[in-house]
Amino acid sequence: MSAPTQLEGVAVGTKANVFFDGRCVSHTVTFADGTRKSCGVILPGSGSITFDVGAAEVMQTVAGECEVKRTGEDAFTRYGEGQSFDVPANTSFEIRVATPYHYICHFG
Repeated sequence: MSAPTQLEGVAVGTKANVFFDGRCVSHTVTFADGTRKSCGVILPGSGSITFDVGAAEVMQTVAGECEVKRTGEDAFTRYGEGQSFDVPANTSFEIRVATPYHYICHFG
């Protein structure tokens, strides 16, 4: 799945979602059919950060790279530009980045 450079026909939430003391900042994007996604960036810092997930997600890499360890996995896996990873519902994932990681999060 190649990452789009632009999302057409959407409404963008103007208030940013800011997590982990500013290391992760995203905006909610809503499509005409009600589908929601978020577009954001995770900034480097010491150690990894852990996201708890309610609904299933697909994290699509727009730029940069990350290392991810999902619930039940023993090791981190690297993902780069143009790659994505799935996160099952009601789980969590640990992510670490060495450079800014730009992503689109697809919910459900």
